[in-house]
Amino acid sequence: MGAVSSLDWVGWHRDYEDPGSGLHRRLLVVQAAVRDALAARRGACVRIVSVCAGQGHDLVGVLAAAGGDVRVEARLVELDPENVRLGRLRAEQAGIDGLEFVCEDASVTDAYEGAVPADLVLVCGVFGRIADADVRRTIEMLPQLCAASARVIWTRHRRAPDLTPSIRRWFAEAGFAERSFVSAGPDGFAVGVHELQAAPRPLTPGARLFTFTG
Repeated sequence: MGAVSSLDWVGWHRDYEDPGSGLHRRLLVVQAAVRDALAARRGACVRIVSVCAGQGHDLVGVLAAAGGDVRVEARLVELDPENVRLGRLRAEQAGIDGLEFVCEDASVTDAYEGAVPADLVLVCGVFGRIADADVRRTIEMLPQLCAASARVIWTRHRRAPDLTPSIRRWFAEAGFAERSFVSAGPDGFAVGVHELQAAPRPLTPGARLFTFTG
């Protein structure tokens, strides 16, 4: 979460645990993409940032299953304090090291100071809750969060009007190459993975990526 909203974000996360929910099915696709990204850097310590991380479901399950075979330095940025607390608890119970949950505004670049450039950037559950212009702006600024050849994993629903074709084009224009695009269909979710081919850019302090509408 990146800005104040009246939605019950803790309750919203319960669908992750429901195997029949679209959110759970999307989670499985995202986690598979995370595993692939980690495998591509096997043996190295992987630096990760997660934008609007919630309770860290995208990462915690993967890292718990990997045990000590994967080394990470991850900053998970989430504004809802209860989600931050629950995420920290989940990571602690799973015995995962290297995860830093911070209760900050993920929509401002200051939240990533000291955690970038990252090898893996997660932007999941964001693009469907911000204006189209902010989606494009965020994509254009992602090279500021990325190390060379970093991967970005993103999600977006495909309800009409389907923005995913534009999102894929904006990634290409921002210097990313598409590695995969998985869709549950015209009314379902989409998960994209893009790899930075252009040169990373330095982080601009105090810059706004988006305004979270909820």
